[in-house]
Amino acid sequence: MIDDFLYGTAGNTGPLAEVEAAVRAAAAAEIVPRHRKLAAHEIIEKSGPHDLVTAADRLAEEHLTAALTKLLPGSVVVGEESVHADPAVYDALGGDAPVWIVDPVDGTRQFVRGEAGFCTLVALAQHGEIHASWTYAPVLGEMAVAVRGRGATLNGAPIRAGAPAPGAVLDVAMSHPDYTTDAQKRALLGLRTEGIAARPCGSAGLEYLAVARGDLDGIAFNWEYAWDHAAGLLLVTEAGGAQATLAGVPFRIAGGNDLPFTAARDKATVARILTALRAGG
Repeated sequence: MIDDFLYGTAGNTGPLAEVEAAVRAAAAAEIVPRHRKLAAHEIIEKSGPHDLVTAADRLAEEHLTAALTKLLPGSVVVGEESVHADPAVYDALGGDAPVWIVDPVDGTRQFVRGEAGFCTLVALAQHGEIHASWTYAPVLGEMAVAVRGRGATLNGAPIRAGAPAPGAVLDVAMSHPDYTTDAQKRALLGLRTEGIAARPCGSAGLEYLAVARGDLDGIAFNWEYAWDHAAGLLLVTEAGGAQATLAGVPFRIAGGNDLPFTAARDKATVARILTALRAGG
């Protein structure tokens, strides 16, 4: 079904453009008008002060849910806010229907602070495989699209992750060690070593984009919510990068991964990061 939708006619990019238009429209209608204009009652804590949801998150996800399922009848949506309301929604990642994986505002804390470093993430998957993804940073004016087997683009131009210079210090964005288990914290602290310059991550989607365009060497995350990672993982791999969990196997979007995991500009960099994580753990 997904192949017919994406590639039904040779050279036909219509569906890809329609999804891109839907993502842009949701951001224009529900997110951008609230940037730097959120009222206090439009910001709610979920699990704590570092886990926020805003009116923009909820309304943009509703907008995208209606638009995307209309574009692909029979598809379902697994979104951050729908799963928060009903955790059983996440089970659709293991079902047979095509799944739109949606993070309406990735980098909500940055959005709430009025910063530009947030984005909307959409990925299309089925049977655990990611087929296409869209990463849209409306304030930055950046739209990255990846299609399985067809490469990655940023604002219509192909992007490649490339590789760090031999022996160069690796720039790596990582999860904050405080928000994890003790074992994962020890593994992440393994990145505080010679040859790696590690820093806390911002918006996951924009960190993945930085890797895909060669501006960041790698990332290491200790959480596995599909809406944070599906779009970026395809973007990085289609830009020539690589990814693996602590067990050395590919990340599974349905969950059950050995964490932390990494995505990086090339396989050699993935190996270097995994070595550091294992040394820490």
